[in-house]
Amino acid sequence: MLNFVLIEDENLFAKSVKRRLEREGHQAIIADNISDGKKLLRQESIDVLLLDVRLPDGNGLDLLAEIRAPGHPLQNLPVVMMTAYGELEDAVNAMKFGASDYLKKPVDLDELILTIEKVVHNHAISRQLHYSEQREQKTNKPINLIGSSQEILSIRQQAKQLSELMDKNKDTTPVVLITGETGSGKGVLARYFHQISQRHNRPFVLVDCAALPEASIEAELFGQSPSTLETNSPARPGLIEVAEDGTLLLDEIAELSLSTQTKLLNVIERRQLRRLGATKEIPVNSHIIATTNRDLHQLVMSGEFRADLYFRLNVVEIKLPPLRIRQQDIAELAQFFIEQFAKRYGVEQPRLAYDAMREMQQYDWPGNIRELENVLERAVMLCKQSVIEFDDLSLRAFGSDKQDEHGDGGSMFEKMTLDQVEKYLLETALNRSSGNVSRAARQLGLTRMAMRYRMEKYKL
Repeated sequence: MLNFVLIEDENLFAKSVKRRLEREGHQAIIADNISDGKKLLRQESIDVLLLDVRLPDGNGLDLLAEIRAPGHPLQNLPVVMMTAYGELEDAVNAMKFGASDYLKKPVDLDELILTIEKVVHNHAISRQLHYSEQREQKTNKPINLIGSSQEILSIRQQAKQLSELMDKNKDTTPVVLITGETGSGKGVLARYFHQISQRHNRPFVLVDCAALPEASIEAELFGQSPSTLETNSPARPGLIEVAEDGTLLLDEIAELSLSTQTKLLNVIERRQLRRLGATKEIPVNSHIIATTNRDLHQLVMSGEFRADLYFRLNVVEIKLPPLRIRQQDIAELAQFFIEQFAKRYGVEQPRLAYDAMREMQQYDWPGNIRELENVLERAVMLCKQSVIEFDDLSLRAFGSDKQDEHGDGGSMFEKMTLDQVEKYLLETALNRSSGNVSRAARQLGLTRMAMRYRMEKYKL
């Protein structure tokens, strides 16, 4: 669910937009002038602003310019402008002032919903990239593959050998493919690769292939030349270029369309890319790591994944074992997460009761390390007397459809906040669908856009 503020003085039109948004599962509040609209923006938690240009007490473009001013608390808020038919100059100015998109009146409500989906998707990508860049800049905490099991020791050794090889042969390094169930730590392993390489001071760029909107995916990956942009706009580099001399992580690569797979294969093989609308090729010099929780061989057989790209990716594959295979590591991982969450919430670090640890080591962990992390976060918040008991884990509730020993499982939800319940339902759906976002969304009765919004909200 998204929260909208609509600043629009045409009452009938505003009410029709509000009704349509509510049918889509969202919430909308209307203001018919700029003054009241500003009050709503200060008072309400808002995800998207729908703003008319011509208003009784001023011009919506002035409010847009005010919001986009550096330091404004809503500087990055997605704003969709609405202009009267024929007012092309207003639409052009709206985009120059920083509008996310614009619609011409009379507004088709189906077009409105599609525009909102596009804007929210693009905003999520921008936030994700900004967050990744900031995190890499601000933290120097080492990435560690926690565990002492034979499986993890072997993976550490493989990573070290491959990293040394890639550092010595920068022009011919193969793509590293990391496979494993959802939540098994594929992203952590990719960051570990980056950290131990000679490129650790260079950019680490994560590309969530499942989150990239189909309409703009090629522009996001490969960049755009000035000819494809507005007049006088400079060339726009893509995410592959942003990772120059560093590491590019293609997370969940199986979600890319076949056409995008073709272009990506060309980049991997030739180590060059061409921006959209450009004639000149640009050298690509970065370590490329791809991850997936899906069976690529099976996808090739079903025609959903290119065979030539699969063979290119399958040169160097590291398979991350599920947590149920490496139960020896559970104690170390549990201790790590408990320490982290105790610091985060400013509470005394609890200890794990013997029964709780025994149950954790006997549990199958269908959601792997991510499920372990979520279970322990909840336990740290709700445990009593700084001891995590078996009942604090709620393993049956988090990991299966079985009823707990107290009844129908409602007792777990009675102790949880609304956000915690929502996060749990999202994680359960993702685990059941093996990380397939579209399938998980269908299970929950959500649109893909709404699912992506909630995943972004809880950083899933």
